[in-house]
Amino acid sequence: MDTLYFFLIILGAIIVYSVINWLYQRKIVKTLTEEQFREDYRKAQLIDVREPNEFEAGHILGARNIPLSQMKVRLKELRPDKPVYLYCQSGMRSGRAAQFLYRKGYKDLSHLQGGFKKWSGKVKTK
Repeated sequence: MDTLYFFLIILGAIIVYSVINWLYQRKIVKTLTEEQFREDYRKAQLIDVREPNEFEAGHILGARNIPLSQMKVRLKELRPDKPVYLYCQSGMRSGRAAQFLYRKGYKDLSHLQGGFKKWSGKVKTK
């Protein structure tokens, strides 16, 4: 019985953490549909936060690859005074990248709803 209570407490903590994280992310980053993303992404810094092998397999035309795993060391490549449009494969990594950038002082952050797998626009492959 004690094991069941322990499991339920852990499960509850995970759910509470996930909800808080989701609410925080909604506050700091705008989630844009593909149409909204297309309207302004050429005026912003378009960043693909996927790993280099994913980027080379296909990416949105005009995007720069700054993987989430390298974001901390490559932060100087981004200007805090310009909007930053982020995307990844599904939207999870771009949300985490937005949280990191927000803590570093970037305020105009947007990411693509559904990520690259939902993108139907122009794509470049290597």
